[in-house]
Amino acid sequence: MSTAEGIRRIALTPAARRALEAAGRLFYARGIHAVGVDLIAAEAGVTKKTLYDRFGSKEQIVVEYLAERDERWRTFLAGRLDAERPARERVLTVFDASRAWALENSPKGCSMVNAHAEISDPAHPAYPIITGQKQWMLDLFTGLCADIDPDRADRLGRTLMLLHEGALVAHGLNVFADPIAHARDEAGALLAAAGE
Repeated sequence: MSTAEGIRRIALTPAARRALEAAGRLFYARGIHAVGVDLIAAEAGVTKKTLYDRFGSKEQIVVEYLAERDERWRTFLAGRLDAERPARERVLTVFDASRAWALENSPKGCSMVNAHAEISDPAHPAYPIITGQKQWMLDLFTGLCADIDPDRADRLGRTLMLLHEGALVAHGLNVFADPIAHARDEAGALLAAAGE
């Protein structure tokens, strides 16, 4: 359950942990570009020098924020996916877990999608975390679909990914009530048709 391979991470001291927690709250609520190191330091009760000593740059704080959030999501989802259950049920469990996660942790939508709106340069050190999580989700859906319909696993996996990601975006935009539950229903119908 690790984030993208080759991402440089740092060991977190208690001060760095406080700073990362503050940065995470601020980045998610206000946006990555809108939050400066001065604000993070003030919120965390550390000096700006401490931040640079611990992280080296704001970019590394962003890397740590997104990597930690990705790890928390993967752990959260893994705790809900029971390998003994049929693949169809496991696909729907992904949507159930996403709904629970979004209601508890993501009122403004997916942090990776939100970060990608600000970080679209592949040279940014956080970019592989953002795209890596989405590739991991696609691989998860495709792998589950291989147990449902091996001949159409790629197509079904991509379609489920689109339903899932669209639901996360709609949740963040608050376009209509409970889009993730709606996407789950559509995924169920898609999987039922695939089994015919």
